[in-house]
Amino acid sequence: MHSRTIERPSLTLLASSLGFVLVILDVTVVNVALERIQASFATGVTALQWVVNAYTLTFASLLLTAGALSDRLGAKSVFIAGFGLFVAASLACGAAVSVTMLVTARIVQGIGAALCVPSSLSLLNASFPDAASRARAVAIWSSAGGLAIAAGPVVGGILVDRLGWPSIFFLNLPVGLLGIWLTVAYAPASSRSLGRKLDLSGQITATFALAALTVAIVEGGSFGWTHPLIVFGFVAFVVLAIVFLVIESRTDEPMLPLVLFRAVPVSVSCLVGLLVNFSFYGLMFVLSLYFQSAKAYSPTETGLAFLPMTALITVTNLVAGWLTARFGPKLPLAIGQAIAACGYFALTLVDPATPYSVIVGPLLAAGIGSALTVPAMTTVVLANTEKKYAGVASGALNAARQLGAVIGVGVFGSLVTGESSRLSSGIHTSLVLAGIAILGGCLLCLLSARFASAE
Repeated sequence: MHSRTIERPSLTLLASSLGFVLVILDVTVVNVALERIQASFATGVTALQWVVNAYTLTFASLLLTAGALSDRLGAKSVFIAGFGLFVAASLACGAAVSVTMLVTARIVQGIGAALCVPSSLSLLNASFPDAASRARAVAIWSSAGGLAIAAGPVVGGILVDRLGWPSIFFLNLPVGLLGIWLTVAYAPASSRSLGRKLDLSGQITATFALAALTVAIVEGGSFGWTHPLIVFGFVAFVVLAIVFLVIESRTDEPMLPLVLFRAVPVSVSCLVGLLVNFSFYGLMFVLSLYFQSAKAYSPTETGLAFLPMTALITVTNLVAGWLTARFGPKLPLAIGQAIAACGYFALTLVDPATPYSVIVGPLLAAGIGSALTVPAMTTVVLANTEKKYAGVASGALNAARQLGAVIGVGVFGSLVTGESSRLSSGIHTSLVLAGIAILGGCLLCLLSARFASAE
C-alpha cells in the first residue's frame, strides 16, 4: 500500500526556491573560482569561458522544451528528475580531474537546471491556487534567485579559499538532496498533458545554432576571427537560425511561436534582456580575472568586491516593481539602462593601480541599473502576450537573457585571451562594448512608442 503524499504548500515553496537558488548560484559562483581552476588544470582563458558557458548555453537552449516537457510528464516528476540530474552533475564537477570532464559535467548541470526552472513555477501554480497567495509565493521564489546572485560570489570565494574550488559544487549536494526530499514528500501531484507534442526538430536546430555561435565567439580570441573554424561557426549559426525560423513557422506546436514577436514590446523586451545580461555577466567574467590577476585579490576578496554590484539586486527589483506599477515599464527600463551604462563607461578608466574605493561607485551603478530593468521587461512581456502563451513567453525572455550571458562571456573573454598584457586593454574594450550595448537598449525603449504602458 502506497503512502499518500501530505501536501504542504510552504514546503513545496521551499523546495522550489532551493532549486532556483542552486540554478542561479551556479551561474555566478564559478566566477570567483576561475583563477584556481585555471591553475589546477594549467589551462587558458578560453577553457575558463567554456566552464562558464557550457552551463549557461545548455540552460538557455533547453528552457522552452523543458517547459513543454513539464506540461507533458507532470511538473513534480520533471522537477525531481531535473534536480537529481543537477545534483549528480555537481558531484561530477567537483570530482573532475580534467577541464574536459568539468565542462562535460557543466553541460549536464545545465540540462538539470533547465528541467528545474519551468517545473518549479508549475509546482507553485498547483500549490497556490489562490491568486494572491500565488503572487506572494512567486515573489519569494524570485527574491531567492536575487539573493543567490548576491551571495554567489561571496559564498564561492569563502569556499574556494577555505576548501578549494571543488567545494562550490559539493555544496549543491546536501541542499539539492533536501530539495528533492521535500518535493517527493510534500509537493502535489501535477496534471499531465500527454497530447502536448515536443518540437524536437526545432529544439535540435536551435541547440546546434546556439552551439555554433558560442564556439565561434569563444574560440575567436585564440584562433583569430578569420580562421576557417570561426568563419564556419558564424555561417553555420546563420544557416541553422534560418532553418529554425522556417521550422517554427510551419510546425503545429512550435517550441517558440513566432506570433509572440509580432508584438513590438515583446521583441524589444527580449532584446533588452539579452543586452542587459550580455553586459552584466560579461563584466562579471572579466572583472573576476581583473580582481584576481591584476589586483591579486584572493577568491574571498574577489567575492566581497562584487557585493556593490550584486547585494542590492533584490531590493532594487522591488523598487522597480513599484515604479513599473506607478509609472509604467518604460521609465524603469530607460532609467535602469542609463544608470548601468554610466557605470560601465566609468569603469573604462580603471587600471591595476586604481583603488577599490574608486571602483565601488561604477559597480553600484551597473548592478542597480541592471536590476531596475528585470521586473519591467517581465511585466511588458506578460502584458503583451495572450494568456495561453504566458509560459512560453516567459521562457523566451529568460532564454534570451541567458543567451546574452553566453555571448557576453564569450565576447569579453575573447578580448582578454592570450598574453597577460592584453588583460587591461581587453577589459577596457569589453566595458566600452557593454556601455554601448546597454545604451542601445535604452534608446530602443525610448524610441518605441508602444512601450509607453504595459497594457
